[in-house]
Amino acid sequence: MSHAALTARYRPQSFAEVAGQSIVKSILSRAALEDRIAPAYIFSGTRGVGKTTLARIFAKAVNCRRAPGAEPCNECDQCRAITLGNSVDVVEMDGASNTGVDDVRRLKEIVGYAPMEGRYKIFIIDEAHMLSKNAFNALLKTLEEPPPRVTFILATTEPHKFPATIVSRCQHYVFKSLSEKELLAHLCAVLRSESVEYEESAARLIARRGAGSVRDCLSLLDQVLALGDGPLTEKSVRNVLGLAGMEMQREMLSAIRDGDCLRLSSLLGELLDQGLDMGFFLRELSGIWRDLFILSQSGAAALSVLDLPQTEADACLELCRGFSLPQIHACWQMTLEGQRRVRDSLEPASALELLLLNLAMLPRLLSLENITAASGAGAQTLAPPHEAPHPSQPAEAPAQPPPSPEPEERPLAEAASDDTVATVPSTAAFPSPSVAVRREPAPLAPAPASGEAARSGKGKGREVSQALAQAKQADKEEIMKRPLVLEVVRRFDARYLDHGRR
Repeated sequence: MSHAALTARYRPQSFAEVAGQSIVKSILSRAALEDRIAPAYIFSGTRGVGKTTLARIFAKAVNCRRAPGAEPCNECDQCRAITLGNSVDVVEMDGASNTGVDDVRRLKEIVGYAPMEGRYKIFIIDEAHMLSKNAFNALLKTLEEPPPRVTFILATTEPHKFPATIVSRCQHYVFKSLSEKELLAHLCAVLRSESVEYEESAARLIARRGAGSVRDCLSLLDQVLALGDGPLTEKSVRNVLGLAGMEMQREMLSAIRDGDCLRLSSLLGELLDQGLDMGFFLRELSGIWRDLFILSQSGAAALSVLDLPQTEADACLELCRGFSLPQIHACWQMTLEGQRRVRDSLEPASALELLLLNLAMLPRLLSLENITAASGAGAQTLAPPHEAPHPSQPAEAPAQPPPSPEPEERPLAEAASDDTVATVPSTAAFPSPSVAVRREPAPLAPAPASGEAARSGKGKGREVSQALAQAKQADKEEIMKRPLVLEVVRRFDARYLDHGRR
């Protein structure tokens, strides 16, 4: 005979049996009592908080033979049929496998028929955010003006994927994650029903590991109970689920306090060999830093707020004496920020070890202000400021740089033009081909008369051409040894020869 899971055996069948969600339960119970049923509802929240369960209980409450009432009787044929999933008036569909517009069209054909056995025809669409855009558009008119006695319940974990036009046509209820106290009370009730002896610390550990989800807690409890028929102990829970023990955590905190990196790496290696759940380990570590921070500020008066067992409270008070308040605050912040880096790292074990070593070395690390101050002091030591002279002593004049020797210049031609004179330095003035030729402006000559100006200009042009030709012929061998000067002369020659031809 197969073993039924705890999640199926202990699924609530009435509003009173549902753990948590007090506000949502009261609203739906009153709506069933007063027969004020909305055309559409949206139930959103994280996994395992009771969305589908409350949708089924609500369907039983409105279709019960004793309705309207605040609770279903769970005895009539309608309540039993809905519990078994055999009711023709309560249709459950998975949005992940019925995403197309054709599926919604078939649903709309069923919507048109009146309820056959119950008072209402209820459609429960689980994971409704998986519906396509066209499917949502096909539902718009039906949700806004549904036929009489028809109700839609859309359950989802991602309400932000719903179009605004859908959300505006529904009553939206947000399901909250359960607190550790609520989960602990529910687990203790299940363990008593199963006649299992247990340690409260073991049930508390499972409730903490469940992270607000009832289904996750029951699945973990079922996993731990499969170990054997003995009592449920904290040690067995940590061994089965791969969780670090409290003694191991205290030893790691002591190593962090003492800055013992070798011991810290050794302890982490032992935990990783046991199959450590690194995500939950960091969650527990951040919770311990939080408790230490509050206790270091308020002392024993904070124990009533933290609601810790006496053994954990004594251990935290003892650890507080070895840490300063700024160090605890910094370690808490680094642990919270390191959770994502460890989870997303390609080497999560190495990332976790680096985080723990950083926590241990934190008191020895220099802050940014100290580093800045130290670097500024070092710069002043290397380059001391210039001291001003004493008032009685005359100020020394700044040293003048030695005059650079002027290069020798040799005229390239006797005359170049009316406005500029080109002079080419000797070979010593050209250490590299990248040095340009210096051109100096010549003094302006008085303008000649209008008639004589034209004849004088033509005469000077011929003289310039003849002079350049003679200079080029005479200095050809020397110029060829200097490529840059040759280029300058070539351009200069071409310009004025062309001017002479004109």
